[in-house]
Amino acid sequence: MLFEDTYYSISQPCQGLYKDKGSKFIAYAFPVSNEEEIKTHLSALRKEHHSARHHCYAYRLGADKLIYRANDDGEPSSTAGKPILGQIQSKDLTDILIVVVRYFGGTLLGVSGLINAYKLATADAINNALIVEKIVKEKYEIKFDYLQMNDVMKIIKDENLEIQSQNFELTCSLTFAVRKNNADKVQQLFTKINNLEIKNKF
Repeated sequence: MLFEDTYYSISQPCQGLYKDKGSKFIAYAFPVSNEEEIKTHLSALRKEHHSARHHCYAYRLGADKLIYRANDDGEPSSTAGKPILGQIQSKDLTDILIVVVRYFGGTLLGVSGLINAYKLATADAINNALIVEKIVKEKYEIKFDYLQMNDVMKIIKDENLEIQSQNFELTCSLTFAVRKNNADKVQQLFTKINNLEIKNKF
């Protein structure tokens, strides 16, 4: 059975904007791969926009899209983080953080007005983003004798494997990445080579 081994993210940071009744909603979208990066971006935005009333955000991480969070940062429950996350999900994006910074304009927008504002600011940022398709890869390390070099290199060339590190001394070792859906096939090819060791590197 083939896995879903591709996913969509954004290639670089971008911004969006929405204004309503004097309130300004500035959306910042960032490509991220872990929660440390998210903390760094949030901290930088809070410093940059220290006079803003709210810094609401949502993120989703991982090719399996299982890690996600929405934060209202003081706005009424589910009026900010959820609409931001909803836009991320509707475009099927992951490895992304979107922060919407709100400057209050003096007029209350009400629950539906807030939901709409956070949703449209986020949608504007995503519309300004370059969305890219990424491939889920698995990493393997192989160890083999120098005499097997030609056999190993032929598989690497034929299967278009991405070499990440290599060491050709008395015993040769090499780390490569392979598209998840091709991993089993490539593993089987390498196990046919005598005295070659192969292990998954998570």
